[in-house]
Amino acid sequence: MALQQQIKNRDTNLLLGIGIFGILVLLYAPILLHWVDGWLHKTISIEHEYFSHGLIGLPFAAYLSWQKRKQWQRLPNKSHPLGIFLLVIGGIFYLSGVTEWVNLSLPTILTGLCLWFKGFPGIRLQGFSLILVLLATPTAVPYLIAPYTFPLQSFIATTAGFILNQFGMEVVVDGINIYVGGKIVEVAPYCAGLKMLFTTIYVSLMLLYWTGALASRRVTVWFLSMAIVISVIANIIRNTLLSFFHGTGKEGAFTWLHDSWGGDLYSALMLLSLVPLLNWLDQLLSPPPEIQPELEESATSD
Repeated sequence: MALQQQIKNRDTNLLLGIGIFGILVLLYAPILLHWVDGWLHKTISIEHEYFSHGLIGLPFAAYLSWQKRKQWQRLPNKSHPLGIFLLVIGGIFYLSGVTEWVNLSLPTILTGLCLWFKGFPGIRLQGFSLILVLLATPTAVPYLIAPYTFPLQSFIATTAGFILNQFGMEVVVDGINIYVGGKIVEVAPYCAGLKMLFTTIYVSLMLLYWTGALASRRVTVWFLSMAIVISVIANIIRNTLLSFFHGTGKEGAFTWLHDSWGGDLYSALMLLSLVPLLNWLDQLLSPPPEIQPELEESATSD
């Protein structure tokens, strides 16, 4: 009888899981397809295009959750009241019809489901996947940050002007405007490298998790700090090239790097450089294998 009851409960949980998954697909498949189409063809709003890292982040989050399915099943069924609250809030967000709220309903409902089924142990198990979904969800954060990027814009313009001057070009920098050969290039808020910075941090978190380096606070802090610096430097170089191309009449190259696939290629190469950087930091900052057991024994005795 106990075995039959166990099989019955397992079948019931399986059917419930399939049913909830089906509902989520019906609710969010059109939204996710809209995001993907907008990110691929740049038909989505400028602010929401900043979250195009979701093209790799969302599949990775789904893969991690699938990989942990057996651990999920072994967790005891333990509902938390906060789960119901989040599910209600997520439903309200979805039904509101407001784009930002509808988008945010996805991570809200997913978090609510984890709490409803498994409580906080479920959150701990699926926490990184939920973070990836949240950080890939298009919101108005870039729009809210844009008014405060003027110092960064001015710094980029001044540095780009200085670099071009070193090559003998007559360049005048006025605030966020770079004048090259009588032609102006503006380092606008959306040219200040926020999109590249968002993507860099997101991809860096994925690399840290994938390699297991996220467990080391020193490696994580150093890697994220250096990745941010690399992102800023890469954006300065990009704006310098754009100013050079526009000022010297090379409009084809300007368009290729600014509006076409050249910008994507440039960003991809910059992101690839993070892989050897993480490997180097991990080897440099992680303790040698022969002293790791000693550290573990010391931590146990404490």
